[in-house]
Amino acid sequence: MDLSRVWRHLATTRRRALRDFPPATLAAIEHAIRDSETTHSAEIRFVLEPALALSAVLGGVTSRQRAHELFATLGVWDTAENNGVLVYLLHADRDLEILADRGWAERVDAARWQEICALGEAAFRAGRFEAGALAMIGSIGELARRCFPARDAGSDELPDRPLVL
Repeated sequence: MDLSRVWRHLATTRRRALRDFPPATLAAIEHAIRDSETTHSAEIRFVLEPALALSAVLGGVTSRQRAHELFATLGVWDTAENNGVLVYLLHADRDLEILADRGWAERVDAARWQEICALGEAAFRAGRFEAGALAMIGSIGELARRCFPARDAGSDELPDRPLVL
């Protein structure tokens, strides 16, 4: 058992996470997603989770496993074109995950998603949380414009507002 991880999750509160992602940053992320989605038909969902429940930490749940759970629970996999993308940040671990639905599989390889994650991770390590989130959303939007051109207006299937758990 990794006691330092247990401690991080116990010590990382919602309030602590919101210091790095204050309301103005969350609003900027929401606007970036909304603006991006006017240029393509893909759906982007941003989720910030301050920390996992103690039982999950003790059970060894990883950020990747938690992202998969949220991908399903939030219906990111259930868009009409199978083109949803989840950007998930587990703040206590400073782990960032990007999960893309099956519609992306033949269009974008895992290495490209990893590059986008690395872009965000570098900014987050430097304490530039808003810049990192916006850079990732911008990169995802660029891919989406190529892979999923815009369709009729009004087809927004997932909330644009970041979800803070």
